[in-house]
Amino acid sequence: MDFTLSPKIDDFRKRIRVFVEDKLLPLETDPASFDDHENITEDLLEAKRTEARGEGLWALSMPKDRGGQGLDTVGMAACYEEMNRSIFGPVVFNAAAPDDGNMVVLNKVGTEAQKDKWLQPIIDGKVRSSIVMTEPHPGAGSDPAGMMLTTATRAGDTWTVNGDKWFITGAEAASHFILLARTSDDPRKGLTAFLFNRDQPGWEIIRRIPIMGPEEHGGHCELKFSGLEIPDENRLLEVGDGLKVVQIRLGTARLTHCMRWLGMAKRALEIAGDYVEEREAFGQKLFERESVQMKLGQAAMNIHTGRLLVMYAAWKLDQGDFARKEVSMAKVAVADTLHHAVDTSIQLCGAKGYSKDTLLEWMYRYARQARLVDGASEVHEMVLAKFFREQGLDFWQWG
Repeated sequence: MDFTLSPKIDDFRKRIRVFVEDKLLPLETDPASFDDHENITEDLLEAKRTEARGEGLWALSMPKDRGGQGLDTVGMAACYEEMNRSIFGPVVFNAAAPDDGNMVVLNKVGTEAQKDKWLQPIIDGKVRSSIVMTEPHPGAGSDPAGMMLTTATRAGDTWTVNGDKWFITGAEAASHFILLARTSDDPRKGLTAFLFNRDQPGWEIIRRIPIMGPEEHGGHCELKFSGLEIPDENRLLEVGDGLKVVQIRLGTARLTHCMRWLGMAKRALEIAGDYVEEREAFGQKLFERESVQMKLGQAAMNIHTGRLLVMYAAWKLDQGDFARKEVSMAKVAVADTLHHAVDTSIQLCGAKGYSKDTLLEWMYRYARQARLVDGASEVHEMVLAKFFREQGLDFWQWG
């Protein structure tokens, strides 16, 4: 098992590190860099995106012939981690959720015509996108196949959508949407995925839902569909393949969350490390205290463990495997790792860590969602238990 990065990937990683260090980290100390939802302002974002594009660091996961850099999942893991050393990093490089996951699935399953119309503008940074799945109770959450209430009814070559969705990330700023709706009562083939544009009639944003943490551009919104008409040509894959589309998207998307979270966890520990090296108490630097060393050591070890899980899952995905077991393990472990790393860093920085003098309180509020998004940790643990039940000792097989 060789974890050596190829010269190409390592070059991207190093250039991203320099870009983040020189052009993004300084922005985080200026309140004017933040919009009303605690993300980078639109004008500043566009300026930095232009710079990233000019340095060949744009849309790393997308094919070169569409303006990306053609990195595989292992390459993404190394580079996305570097990007999220800055809280502004992923969106500057066009590698933030939900656009990144939507680009990946559209590139994998879209027809050439669909890619030209729906994918290319996202790659180019001309529009943002959103995926529309989750519903208010008693609708679909972690069990979309069994609980989806939003329907798409076909008449000729047109589908009509009715229903309610909520916690739709990025919806307020998105132009292109991927929608999951029920098209039959088949327990496995009852859902279908569609594409629609924000300018189409028959749907509306009810509200932008206030959340605890900082928000992605476009927030988390509640939507209502009342007769949205979608041409059949804007259907992804075949009728009944909605869950397949979701599995293809979420496998990579869950893992890219973990890649980014590891970068944020490392940054949190970096902030704490600098503080305990300079802060003195009772005649010695905080770092010299064994209790401080133990906290830093534990957090550093957890981050390294998370990196190994992510890299193994990334390698499996690059072999053509769905890597459901491996992605679930990474998702649970890295979500906990992020929260632990930020919490530890706040504790070591004391009142300064709890204040807004550092980014740690921003990270702490952001980190709490990690155990919920793209499947709650308990759901992934159920997946792992099922694998263990089926595989026994082979749960831990090599290869």
